[in-house]
Amino acid sequence: MQVDDIRAFVPSKNYQQSQSFYRAFGFELTTISDTLCLCESGECGFFLQDFYQPQLANNLMLQLSVLDIDEVYSQLHRLNDFNVKHSDITQQPWGKELNLWGPAGELWQIIEFFD
Repeated sequence: MQVDDIRAFVPSKNYQQSQSFYRAFGFELTTISDTLCLCESGECGFFLQDFYQPQLANNLMLQLSVLDIDEVYSQLHRLNDFNVKHSDITQQPWGKELNLWGPAGELWQIIEFFD
């Protein structure tokens, strides 16, 4: 088996608000249908869906690997208009980490690995 890509389907409590958040966070959105869009940054992406089930949203965790976590942290401070929260950056043995809870409660572990 040769895997080319893998993409998660992220739920949204308010589809338009989640679209606005991910666009402001730096993703490019491509409409797939009235209830689905593709959110991409570079060659990485996920599907945002107009579907909400609290148990799924509150137990979904995704990992986002970035090259500059300090830049991401600064960017998150500028996104005050959205119902999201995030942790401070913590130092780990393998790099730096911060957690972001998205508009539907989805958890993003944002990491910057040491070289």
